[in-house]
Amino acid sequence: MSTAERIAIVTGAGTGVGKAAALALAGAGWRVVLSGRRREPLDDVAAQIGDGALAVSTDVTDPDSIAALFARTRAEFGRLDLLFNNAGIGAPAVPLEDLPLETWRQVVDTNLTALFLCTQHAFRIMRDQNPRGGRIINNGSISAHAPRPNSIAYTATKHAVTGLTKATSLDGRAYDIACGQIDIGNADTPMGGKMKAGVPQADGSLRAEAVMDPDHVGQAVLSMASLPLEANVQFMTIMATKMPFVGRG
Repeated sequence: MSTAERIAIVTGAGTGVGKAAALALAGAGWRVVLSGRRREPLDDVAAQIGDGALAVSTDVTDPDSIAALFARTRAEFGRLDLLFNNAGIGAPAVPLEDLPLETWRQVVDTNLTALFLCTQHAFRIMRDQNPRGGRIINNGSISAHAPRPNSIAYTATKHAVTGLTKATSLDGRAYDIACGQIDIGNADTPMGGKMKAGVPQADGSLRAEAVMDPDHVGQAVLSMASLPLEANVQFMTIMATKMPFVGRG
C-alpha cells in the first residue's frame, strides 16, 4: 500500500509528542486522525496538515468516546493501519503515602486502561480489513525503566505499558498486527520541558536537565511506522543525550 492509502490514529495529538508524530506521519503521506480532549489544538494541527487530517475530540477515560473515535475512523476511511497510543498524564509529585486514590485512578485510567481499550478497537478493525493487519506503537517512557522521586502512579502505569506492549505483540501475530513501544526521555514538550527549570533527583537535589526537540520523537515514530509488517521495532529509547539516565546521575 502507498502511504496515501495508510490511515493512522494519534491520541494526544494536539500538543507535544503527539503533534510531532502526527506532523511527521502526514509529511510522509499518511492520512492522520487527530485525537485529543481539546478541540482547538486539534484543529490547529489539522490546519497545518491540510488535506488528509481528521480531528476527533476524544476523552480517553470514557469508553464510549473511545468507541466513537474508532467508529468515526472506520466510517471515514474504511481501515486503520497505525495506532499511536500516545495520550497520557502525570500526577503531582507528592510523597507516595499522600497520593490520593482518585489521582491514582485518573493516571491509571488515562495511561493504561485507555491504551488497552484503544488497542482492543484497533485489533477489531485490523484483523477484519483487507489487506489485513496493522501496527500499534505505545508511548512508554524512561519511567518504564526507572522512576523519578514521588512518581509512583506515573511509573507504575508506564511499567505496565511495557507488559501491555509485549502481550499485544504476541497476541497480534495471529492477525498480522505488530506492536512496539517508544520510550521517551525529556522531549521539550509542555510536560517534559519543565525539566529545564530543575527537577528533583534521587539524591534529593534539584537540577536542570537537558531536553530535546519533540520533532526528533516524531521522526522516530515515523521510522517505526514505516517498516513492513514482517519487521517490528519492539522497543526504542529516544532521549536527550545529556539527561541523567545512563550512568549514576
